[in-house]
Amino acid sequence: MATRNTARDSKFRMKKRFGLPIAIAALVTLSVLTLASQPAMAEAPAATAAKPAQINAVKVTVLSTMLVGDLAGIGEWGFSALVEADGHRILLDTGSHPDTVLQNARDLNIDLSDVKEVIITHNHQDHVTGLMTLRREMMKKNPAALSVLHVSRGVFYSRPSPKGEQNPMIAIRKEYEATGGKIIEHSEGAEIFPGAWLTGPVPRKYPERNWSVTGKVQTPDGLVEDTIPEDQTLVLNTSKGLVIVTGCGHAGIVNILTDAGARFPGEPVYGIVGGLHLFAATDDQLNWTGDKLKEFKVANLVGAHCTGIEALHYLRERAGLTRQSAVVGSVGSSFTIADGVHPGALAK
Repeated sequence: MATRNTARDSKFRMKKRFGLPIAIAALVTLSVLTLASQPAMAEAPAATAAKPAQINAVKVTVLSTMLVGDLAGIGEWGFSALVEADGHRILLDTGSHPDTVLQNARDLNIDLSDVKEVIITHNHQDHVTGLMTLRREMMKKNPAALSVLHVSRGVFYSRPSPKGEQNPMIAIRKEYEATGGKIIEHSEGAEIFPGAWLTGPVPRKYPERNWSVTGKVQTPDGLVEDTIPEDQTLVLNTSKGLVIVTGCGHAGIVNILTDAGARFPGEPVYGIVGGLHLFAATDDQLNWTGDKLKEFKVANLVGAHCTGIEALHYLRERAGLTRQSAVVGSVGSSFTIADGVHPGALAK
């Protein structure tokens, strides 16, 4: 009797020892077979890049250029424009004389005291001279007016000559900072508000050489030809395409459009406003430029300042534009994405 009980106990202990692992193994095998029999789940889609912000309302008003298109305003060899985009207001360049933009804004009933930011496209006197007059005058009403200055790398490089320093921005920098103004120096492109892209120094893919000066610039690599390396442009990504606002376009308008196209692939160019520095260009250069404007699907052109009157007409014909869509810019001229070009009476 004792022997049978001992054998039964031994058999029970063996079942207890090996039964649980066998059961676990069976469950694992069943789970694997069940999963294998189910269709594979689709992989989660890869995250897509965020679509660039778009601007729905734009108005660009010329405040300084050679031609006065109506009764209001004063002409000069210089450039300035007020850019208004979805509630943002920013001043691009400040004209050639201390008081011109100030007076023209008053004549056009434009209040600049709530404009906080300024873009200086490059160092030349005919784009920067009005800055301090405007800053000091607007500060009387609003201390924050014109208190942020966007410049591009190279704008403070020395331009030595036998007559002395030729870069006015070196002295202006000290005066501006003394008023509490903040300077933002861009070494590359940057979005300064949603949908507004400031190019910084523009890559020079094509040898457009759109400048007249023959001076030198002191760079970190030494004293070299002054190609105005800091030349920058404002690019607005709008619901109708890109709106390009230039100062002189010394980087070359085709280089500028190429750079903008890399940032906003496939976008047509709805408008260009500003100087293109083509007044001394040859017929061949104008024909090539006009063909390129057509390739970029430029729909409107307000060629102000150093574009040149004859050059504008060349570009109009070559790019397939019309008298309504391609005009010589004048003081008070404006461009909107809603209505296109408002040229002023003389420039129609």
